Amino acid sequence: MDLREIGQLVRQRRETLGLSQERLARLASLSRATISQLETGTLVDLGVAKLSALMDIVGLQLEAGTRKSSRNGLLMAGRAASVGYREQLDVNQLARALLTGHVPAEMLPHVSTFIDEAPLSLVVSAVEEAAKRGGVPPKRVWQHLIRWAHDFRSPRQAWA
Repeated sequence: MDLREIGQLVRQRRETLGLSQERLARLASLSRATISQLETGTLVDLGVAKLSALMDIVGLQLEAGTRKSSRNGLLMAGRAASVGYREQLDVNQLARALLTGHVPAEMLPHVSTFIDEAPLSLVVSAVEEAAKRGGVPPKRVWQHLIRWAHDFRSPRQAWA
C-alpha cells in the first residue's frame, strides 16, 4: 500500500468521523495543506511518526486497515475523565451529554478532564460510539465537544 492509498483511507475515516481537514490537522499537529495533499495523493513524503500518529487518531492501523470499532470507547472515556475523582463518570450520562451538547453541572469537572487530558484516539472513539448509539452524525457531536473546549478554555491545541 502506498501513501496515495493511505491518503484515501484517511479521507474516508475523516469523513466518517465528521471531521473537517482543518480539525484533523489540529488534532494531528499537522497543517491543513498536508492533510489535503495526503488525501489527494500529491504528498511526496510524510514521516512514519507523523503518519502513525495521524492514522491512530482516525482509527487506522499502519497496515492501513480500519481498527475494529471499540464498543467500549465511552467506557474508556468515562474512566479517563474520572482519574483523580471519587466517582466515575457514568457512560450513559457522557453519551447523553455528547449527543445533546448539555453538560450537567455535576459532570463539568469530568468533561473538562476528558477534553484536556484523554488520549485523542480515545476522544475519537467516544465520539464515534456516541454518534452511533444516538443515531446522529458524528459532526454534531464534534460541534458540542469543540464548543465545550472553548467554553472551558481548554489549553489543548487540538481545540484551538
